[in-house]
Amino acid sequence: MTLCLRTLFVSNAGLESAKTLVSSFKQGHVQSMTPEIWRAKKIVDSTLHPDTGQPVFLPFRMSCFVISNLVVTAGMLTPGLKTTGTLLWQITNQSLNVAINTANANKSTPLSTTTLVQSYFLAVSASCSVALGLNAVVPRLQRLSPGAKTILTRLIPFAAVASAGALNVFLMRGEEIRRGIDVFPSLSPSQKADLAKEGKDLESLGKSKKAATIAVAETALSRVLNATPIMVLPPLILVRLQRTGWLKRRPRLVLPVNLGLILTTSIFALPLALGAFPQRQAIQARQLEKEIAEKVGGEGMVEFNRGI
Repeated sequence: MTLCLRTLFVSNAGLESAKTLVSSFKQGHVQSMTPEIWRAKKIVDSTLHPDTGQPVFLPFRMSCFVISNLVVTAGMLTPGLKTTGTLLWQITNQSLNVAINTANANKSTPLSTTTLVQSYFLAVSASCSVALGLNAVVPRLQRLSPGAKTILTRLIPFAAVASAGALNVFLMRGEEIRRGIDVFPSLSPSQKADLAKEGKDLESLGKSKKAATIAVAETALSRVLNATPIMVLPPLILVRLQRTGWLKRRPRLVLPVNLGLILTTSIFALPLALGAFPQRQAIQARQLEKEIAEKVGGEGMVEFNRGI
């Protein structure tokens, strides 16, 4: 999964051209990887859903995540946020999470509208409860110094986002765990090229609940890994900067400084969080259901789309 922002500005004609180049390479018509084909692969990987082959709605692509998430994160990390502001930003954040999770989930197991709505309200309730609950508890902690209370207060959005973000993934993709997701044989590059030449699609070995559990759990963990640096480092750094005479004399710079800290952290943190678990996961068949393992042999490899 590529996070290059330039892929967001590729036209439909450019996308079709990129798809043609990648297809030619997979079919063996082009023998070596060139910079042009590598750029085409970036465009295809960042734009098309791996299960459907259709473009993901632009604001919900992971290549657009830094931009889509910037304003929401800055809103949640605004110093001195009141109850109404806390609620509105938590609702906005969970709405964005639901949209991104839905757009990028494994599509071999469709999600019903009822489940989607229920999951959304549960996730919103969880994030708002954690945020408001901690906002009420932290100021009452008698043994903490004012400085420690300030730091903990700034970290409350992280606790709400991390817990609700992980819950959101499990709620939104629970159907995958209950019904399983498609698992495919893991092919060598030459085998993939032969399949592409014949114009055939890779056939599923069946649906695996164990693969779905791995996929959903890793995606939930990646959400926490992504939120940790983005929602921990900027508020801690901002607390230190607000104690300096430079920022005290320039209170209007608090917002742009906050945005700059979040943007910088996001640019470096997001690729690491997504890179922790590959989108196309390959594991030994013996780790999955017996019927899957029997089709390829216990030591054979299979793969599945983890989703993001």
